[in-house]
Amino acid sequence: MFNFSKTWAIALAGGIIPSLAWLWFWLKEDQKKPEPKGVLVICFVLGMIAVILVLPIQKFIQGMVSSNELQIIGWAGAEEIIKYLAVMVILYKTTYIDEPLDWPIYFITTALGFAALENTLFLIKPLSLDQATVSLLTGNLRFLGATLLHTVASGTIGIAMGLSFFMDGFRKKVYVFIGFIVAITLHSVFNFFIMRNDGGDFLTVFSFLWVVTIIIMLLFEKIRRMSGDN
Repeated sequence: MFNFSKTWAIALAGGIIPSLAWLWFWLKEDQKKPEPKGVLVICFVLGMIAVILVLPIQKFIQGMVSSNELQIIGWAGAEEIIKYLAVMVILYKTTYIDEPLDWPIYFITTALGFAALENTLFLIKPLSLDQATVSLLTGNLRFLGATLLHTVASGTIGIAMGLSFFMDGFRKKVYVFIGFIVAITLHSVFNFFIMRNDGGDFLTVFSFLWVVTIIIMLLFEKIRRMSGDN
């Protein structure tokens, strides 16, 4: 029992701490008009719950789709849609969204909650076998990029919604649609190369993720100016 509890405690720490570090970074960029802490906590927790909700959907896709490539796209799409719905459950028809910057903040917070539990579950097995270090160093590199991936993917949708904040209904829908396409594409490409288990490919994709992250940061800054948070 002690070992089981200790394993889960270490796994939770390893999964949650990187997400909280990233969350601190993004919230630091929104200090002029910060979001309610309680709502942010709910977003983070719902992001974690979204992992549990998406697992049976991904299992269903695996059983229905024979193509590995289509499975990867389906899994990525399911994750992005479930994270999107988690945000909407909290914020639909509320007054918490009153400026463009709010959308990327809430989407990134939810995505980091998702990454926190996903990484926790990833660590459970190697920790229980006392193979955590070996596992991370011999090909299970997904853990190293998962937090960044979810931040970038969901951040893209949040950025799209922020950029379209003052637009009419049709143009807003076009922006959100493009945001989803970009998010699912990034997610699918990352997972495809990880499943190939090629370290060289992973480093290429991981570097690309950092380039996209920088672009997201630049767009985030633009949305902050749109919001008047100079």
